[in-house]
Amino acid sequence: MIRVCFTLGTRPEAIKLAPVIRTFKASNKFTTQVVLTGQHREMVAQVMEIFGLAADRDLDIMQHQQTLTDITQRSLQGLERLFQEIEPQLVIVQGDTTTAFAAALAAFYQQIPIGHVEAGLRTDNLFNPYPEEANRRLISQIAQLHFAPTSLAVENLHKSGVTGKIYETGNTVIDALLTVAKSQPACDIPGLDWSKYRTILATVHRRENWGEPLQSIAAGMLQILEQFPDTALLLPLHRNPTVREPLTQILGSHPRVFLTEPLDYSQLVGAIQRSYLLLSDSGGLQEEAPSLGKPVLVLRDTTERPEAVTGGTAKLVGTNAATIFAAASELLSDTGAYQTMATAINPFGDGSASSQILTAVEQFFGV
Repeated sequence: MIRVCFTLGTRPEAIKLAPVIRTFKASNKFTTQVVLTGQHREMVAQVMEIFGLAADRDLDIMQHQQTLTDITQRSLQGLERLFQEIEPQLVIVQGDTTTAFAAALAAFYQQIPIGHVEAGLRTDNLFNPYPEEANRRLISQIAQLHFAPTSLAVENLHKSGVTGKIYETGNTVIDALLTVAKSQPACDIPGLDWSKYRTILATVHRRENWGEPLQSIAAGMLQILEQFPDTALLLPLHRNPTVREPLTQILGSHPRVFLTEPLDYSQLVGAIQRSYLLLSDSGGLQEEAPSLGKPVLVLRDTTERPEAVTGGTAKLVGTNAATIFAAASELLSDTGAYQTMATAINPFGDGSASSQILTAVEQFFGV
């Protein structure tokens, strides 16, 4: 059987690779190895448990206040030894994390073919988001199999002059989301009455939003709460103190703000299902929320997922407090504007991406 190695390190990678891993494990044509770098240990473990998966190897690279250089260096060294030992015939990575880039580079150095899930996303600004835009571009140049979520991503890859095979598959996050959403997972937040408030689910974590942008985002959230007393804000806090501390300082004392630890994936899906709208700088939520009929206001100046904006399921609002307030106010005040976003068609697929990726890999190996 053909040996395939999935390498991942963060929660988004785990969510988006979990349905692919399960699909490959169900095939009698492949043996799979799941390798964790340990970039985000606890959050990855939660996702693996939800999908009934276990890691075969763990590089355990996580260190306090690790830098991008630390992650890259330790991942490269660990994966070099591991790939020499297990001799995979294909290494599959997902997205644009430092783990994904390091794993692709480690495979390239040993001339192992690379499959890139969620290939072809672009903002055309090398430093926004940072370092993700560079990571995904670099992976594209050395991968042999490109699994693009949309036709625009396919077009981006052609423009980049990449080699290898390009497949439009849809996004695997929809596979994961629909699998979990079927069970209507609970999301019990102490003190939050979902039936009493129109709850806004917010997530903020990106490096380019650290500092003043983060403070401005929080100020915009406060304005929304003051203007609309029937709203509440659910904000799971990122573990990084650079993000957590200013948000806690600005928002922590408000009676309708619910600051929590990071939700596990099933809780997050439950929160999306119950929320009224989302404020987020996350990439994944721009893809997930439309499948559940929830508008997304994107707290960024650029997005590598312009299909969501073009399709009307998401809107770029940046980090200016007044702009955030104005955009949210329209959705909270204008039923027509809300329904237009809530009922727009999700451009990121129908939940069959994992099976399409399996078929593409079968073709690649001629099995």
